[in-house]
Amino acid sequence: MSEPAVTELGSLIAPFITMPGGLMPALHALQDTYGWIPTGAIGQLAEAFNIGIAEVHGVISFYHDFRTTPPGAPIIKMCRGEACQARGAVGVIDQVMAAAGDAAEVADVFCLGNCALGPCALYNGTVHAHVTAQAALDFLAQPLTAPTATLDQSGTRVYVSTDIAARSVGADEVATALHQAGCNVVRTGTRGMLWLEPLVEIDTPNGRTAFGPITADDIDSLVTALHGNGQHAKALGLTAELPWMRAQNRWTFARVGVISPLSTADYESNGGLAGWRAALAMTPAAVIDAVTTSGLRGRGGAAFPTGIKWKTVADAPAEQRYICANADEGDSGTFADRMLMEGDPFALIEGMAIAGYAVGATQGYIYIRSEYPAAVTAMRTAIQIARHHGWLGEHTLGSDVAFDINVRVGAGAYICGEETSMLESLEGKRGEVRAKPPLPAHVGLFGKPTVVNNVITLASVPGIIATPDGAAQYAALGTGRSTGTNIFQLAGNIARGGALEVPFGITLRALIEDFGGGTASGRSIGAVQVGGPLGAYLTAEQIDVVMDYEAFAAIDALVGHGGIVVFDDSVNMAAQARFAMEFCSIESCGKCTPCRIGSTRGVEMIDARSSFDDIEELCETMADGSLCAMGGLTPLPVRSAIKHWPEHFAVKVKQGGHR
Repeated sequence: MSEPAVTELGSLIAPFITMPGGLMPALHALQDTYGWIPTGAIGQLAEAFNIGIAEVHGVISFYHDFRTTPPGAPIIKMCRGEACQARGAVGVIDQVMAAAGDAAEVADVFCLGNCALGPCALYNGTVHAHVTAQAALDFLAQPLTAPTATLDQSGTRVYVSTDIAARSVGADEVATALHQAGCNVVRTGTRGMLWLEPLVEIDTPNGRTAFGPITADDIDSLVTALHGNGQHAKALGLTAELPWMRAQNRWTFARVGVISPLSTADYESNGGLAGWRAALAMTPAAVIDAVTTSGLRGRGGAAFPTGIKWKTVADAPAEQRYICANADEGDSGTFADRMLMEGDPFALIEGMAIAGYAVGATQGYIYIRSEYPAAVTAMRTAIQIARHHGWLGEHTLGSDVAFDINVRVGAGAYICGEETSMLESLEGKRGEVRAKPPLPAHVGLFGKPTVVNNVITLASVPGIIATPDGAAQYAALGTGRSTGTNIFQLAGNIARGGALEVPFGITLRALIEDFGGGTASGRSIGAVQVGGPLGAYLTAEQIDVVMDYEAFAAIDALVGHGGIVVFDDSVNMAAQARFAMEFCSIESCGKCTPCRIGSTRGVEMIDARSSFDDIEELCETMADGSLCAMGGLTPLPVRSAIKHWPEHFAVKVKQGGHR
């Protein structure tokens, strides 16, 4: 492949030169256009951003997505995260590589946000579920097409999800077939019952009625049922009365799966903007007080009190402050952020606007991982719509308050989910972790006081502010210091995988057995990992633990982002411990020695069947000496595996390898 012309490269780079932190968007523009970063662009980038050529190379080489050579074949990204591993992903990856041969390049990725329907792959911007070698050959043979657009006509509404989980099992084909059959098809988010996708709902006098899972073969009979008495073999009943839905308390996810995500009319008619309008009638200090009273804690995993963080930023002297939504949701088993952004993007915008007003920030950034292309599109489109309607801009909702938002996209680095690494990436740098203090609340993005909150945290705020007693209502939910609701995500070897919203205080057993139906394989539970790849592995005897931050801390475990990955009793826990170290060695930012070198030594020690005392000594060094949670918490899954399954380490662990 020949090098593009210098003038062509210059025109691509030009729009980003004056943009704060514009190097990353410029690199994405080049990569999206050519499939790689042309050599001729390196010098131009260095000159345009007034940095050295070595620094440009340093940024490019830090991120997995960027490449400096043309791809030799189409790229299939196969997920090797724990949730897909629980469904046999490692063996499937080997089979896909063998079947694809020279027809495709197979690359690892550690989560695609479709954790309930693994093994999963990303190809041509589309996520595929339940991937086999034959399935990979099938989608390689398909022409490259754009995703199906939202359909909407007049008449009785028929709802089909546009969430990537639903699309990965055929929702686009179902929506198109229903549209061709004359139905008024409205694309929504997903209700979270992913084992029933593609789910079709229809308006009836009694409410929305659900049918599923629907395939293209069901369309004729379904259309007949929709125009007749509603009787169908796959009729499930009123959606709101299904056991999965009836047992929830949907505060943050109230609109997800209900509305057309980009419809301003749907959003407002279902409670949207009530929080933002109420906030504008309050003082900024009163808004912060309400958030503090609610007890809302960060839902990204750290669980820091949101109101305290906001007050710290508001009190920090500065001419400029920022709101950053951390949407770099990379933990295997977690996909709530993605579902919210795809299913109710205006909720995040509203929450960020309220946060901006409360702390005196006029600019927000949403940092979305590159593995979520549909979420990127949804948020960018929603922001454009919000600007058009005056929800963002110089005079939001007709007030004197200014606030705007921009989307920035990551490039395949898990570590950028750590808040300071994310800030470095937003500034156009390598995503290396910053030493703390100073905290981002004092010295954050571009050196200014910055609120960094998770997507679910911010999207929970409008409901708290919308009514005078919203904060008290929220605080009354949950248990102890873990107030409110959380989005718990069931993934891995689970019969009924998906996402649900309930107050803290429910047991892990109730989530896995009552909601999830136990393992998909029908075998006994072997292990459960909560809180992503840095979370501890729990035994089947530990799952009566209550879901709250303090209860999990008491057993040396993490709630994290609420992701729950189930393994049956065929799991090899020594292999999972090895994966924790391998994952850390691949995704470490490399800044501190305990994380960078310790994780590599950890893989070697498990392979060599070193003594548990030696592994524990290494874990202690990583936990005490690492700059951030990447190295500091990687010992958690390793220690739990050794503690509860020591017999699994008696034989040599099969090495999965990194491709």
